[in-house]
Amino acid sequence: MVRLFNVYYPVRMIVLLAGEAAVVCTAFVLAVLIRTGAQSSLVLGSENGFFKILGFTLLALILLYYTDLYGSQWIPDRVEFYSRLLLGLGLLSLLLGGISYAFPSLVIENGVLSLGFILVALGLFGWREAYLWIIKQAVFRERVVVVGTGNRAARIKAILLSRPELGMDVMDIPGLNGEIPESPSDTTPTLVTRARNAGIHQVIVALSDRRGSMPMTDLLTLRLRGIKIEDGTTFLEKISGKLEVDEIRPSALIFTTGFRMDLFYSMLRRMISFSLALAGLIVVFPLIPIISFLIKLTSRGPVLYVQRRVGLNGKAFSCIKFRTMRDKAEAGTGAVWANTQDARVTWIGRWLRVARLDEIPQLWNVLRGDMAFVGPRPERPEFVEWLRKEIPYYDIRHIVRPGVTGWAQVRYRYGSSLEDAREKLKYDLYYLKHMSLSLDFVILFHTIKIVTLGIGSR
Repeated sequence: MVRLFNVYYPVRMIVLLAGEAAVVCTAFVLAVLIRTGAQSSLVLGSENGFFKILGFTLLALILLYYTDLYGSQWIPDRVEFYSRLLLGLGLLSLLLGGISYAFPSLVIENGVLSLGFILVALGLFGWREAYLWIIKQAVFRERVVVVGTGNRAARIKAILLSRPELGMDVMDIPGLNGEIPESPSDTTPTLVTRARNAGIHQVIVALSDRRGSMPMTDLLTLRLRGIKIEDGTTFLEKISGKLEVDEIRPSALIFTTGFRMDLFYSMLRRMISFSLALAGLIVVFPLIPIISFLIKLTSRGPVLYVQRRVGLNGKAFSCIKFRTMRDKAEAGTGAVWANTQDARVTWIGRWLRVARLDEIPQLWNVLRGDMAFVGPRPERPEFVEWLRKEIPYYDIRHIVRPGVTGWAQVRYRYGSSLEDAREKLKYDLYYLKHMSLSLDFVILFHTIKIVTLGIGSR
């Protein structure tokens, strides 16, 4: 796993991304060499052709990401896989055509763009075929053994078996997958011997109880012989992007790195949130009267809906949204979580939720300081009182301002149950532990995709 922007990615995913960047860039350079010949150095140098090609490459990678070709989950169906690749190339073709029409100065002339696109398409199909073959070869896969028999070990094995893109094969080695005996007999092969004979690359320690059962001498020997030793909880955090709430002890939170809360970072985070909210309000201002008119036209009641939410340090504030439900929808039921086919949602409200336009007024909450642009989503006081009793460490999410978007929002579906709240807290704790401007950038990048495609709305 490689850590970039405080998020862990499989090494092969980085290789895939780098390979496709090289393919796209090389394809356009070849197109310049073929179409311009002796003038190619002039086109690439003095006419800024190389920088234009880098721009085309970045655009291509973003479009391929938007078609889920860099997702964390494996795509087993080959037809679906290449359908998405064709969709990404089609979008690239349309955008390049639009750019050449609207901004001719950004385009390399002499038919370079059209030839480059053809070479990009051929190159990406060829590279993907080569990549799919390479990652299936045993020499490029890690042999992993999970030491332990509890729930944590079972979850790790299940994740590794369901995500082949991680490049890890779980080895079933008798006497090595379960708990290590405290007093092995003289005839029992040691952990070192069994790991070496099986060609193990990594040992993940997920013992239910380490006291008296951790084979420290054997693990140290393996570590010094080049075999990677990983703690099960840490490994789960890396591959899932969340912290396991039920397995966290207070000492783990106290002594761990992360949970950065210094004054300078808090001030910088506030300045960036304020600037983004102000810019956002300026951009979407023309939409506000249109949305307001449609809400009034299609249902009775106020345009805005004000709801109490829990924010920084557990203090309640008034969260503002465009009204998407019929007026006084909870008059007879009290606070109720929304569901997929919520009858309380109006026709125009459902459309606003899909497009996330109902959350535009929350930018005012960001300007006032009630919220940040990125952070845990604020919950209603009625639910918070219940959730803090049912879920350990729930109040930790209130140590920062809640956000318009957050790590849990881009990694997990809309929550409408206790179990959903527990899962989202796991992602919120990961965010709080690794909180940084780079992680905020990653969240915003994912949010644009979610808003564009209308994923996870209710």
